[in-house]
Amino acid sequence: MKVELNRIDNAFLFETSNDEGLTVITDGSPDIGGQGKGMRPMQLVLSAVASCSSIDIVLLLKKQRQDLHDIKVSVEGQRVDTEPRVFTDIHVHYHLYGNLEEKKVERACRLSMEKLCSVSLMLKAGGINITWEHSIHKVE
Repeated sequence: MKVELNRIDNAFLFETSNDEGLTVITDGSPDIGGQGKGMRPMQLVLSAVASCSSIDIVLLLKKQRQDLHDIKVSVEGQRVDTEPRVFTDIHVHYHLYGNLEEKKVERACRLSMEKLCSVSLMLKAGGINITWEHSIHKVE
């Protein structure tokens, strides 16, 4: 796996691309001279937790023949106040929409966060406390 980063402006606006030509724009915060034209790197870390674990959950629920209509994820990270400003805690809240069985949803979320999601497992190995919860929203 490989990505390439290119600087777009004279400040902190960057474009990163992968071998397939897909790109992500990142920028520094306005506090340090960024323009807010892209997500900041630490926001991408939280996004990676959400997207990695969501892939697991969607696949697991599909295998279990669950009627998943949609998934939305809210992720909050707590950082230390000193440099480097690393995460200490991350909390993930899954919102699953559909006519879903509670036990199967709980199992899918647990499997992802404890055994499958390489992003969250890597962060946990680095000492970050990661917690999660889920809510099922029935669809008529």
